[in-house]
Amino acid sequence: MNVAKFLDPNSWIDGSIGPLYVRLRKRIEDGIESGVLEPNTPLPPEREIASLTALSRVTVRKAIEELVDRGVIVQIQGSGSFVTEKKARVEQSLSRLTSFTEDMERRGMASESKWLERGIFIPSPDEVVVLALGASDSVSRITRLRIAGDRPMALERASLPLDILPNPTAVEKSLYEVLQASGNLPVRAIQKISAINLDEKDAELLGVPENSAGLHIERTSYLSSGRVAEFTRSKYRGDAYDFVAELRLATN
Repeated sequence: MNVAKFLDPNSWIDGSIGPLYVRLRKRIEDGIESGVLEPNTPLPPEREIASLTALSRVTVRKAIEELVDRGVIVQIQGSGSFVTEKKARVEQSLSRLTSFTEDMERRGMASESKWLERGIFIPSPDEVVVLALGASDSVSRITRLRIAGDRPMALERASLPLDILPNPTAVEKSLYEVLQASGNLPVRAIQKISAINLDEKDAELLGVPENSAGLHIERTSYLSSGRVAEFTRSKYRGDAYDFVAELRLATN
């Protein structure tokens, strides 16, 4: 089936419900799932889609914007819109405290890190507050691009008190392995997750277009004594991760 025939409004608009841009978005998603629109192939220009579907350019543009936000379509300036290559998404549990390395190993995926920053620094105001540092204290900081299956997955910046991680360069693969060896492995954490659009620098590192959807995760980890051991801020590709939590009904 060619694209023009697939987008013929008589075959999918009649009888369907919901805003027109949502119906068009779903139609294009169906085309991708069924193989009518193959990975890395271009979509027709907006004006052509509008002509084929008898929809307005505004409606078509809104549908395309949603597809871009979902990571289904990528827009390349000067070239147009393309179907992205479908890759498996990673599900990460929110109920278990694990390192990125451990998480990928459990999935049978090889992981690696590209170091962006690793050393001892003057703490930022946020680090001072969260880690309960003194005015003259320094902070150990490691920032890395996390890669799994040859795909950039996340940007991760971890900050720790100097007595918990006195030598940041000792972290070669897993931070939690180093902390466990020193008896400073966190036992619980609080995470705050928010939706973001990735800026130009972060998007380039993660291999996605600027303003792509992403997840910002701020995690504060605690020792068994209750002391804060780690303050980590991460940015994840929105098209690569699903965070899953198991919920139970509270009983009296």
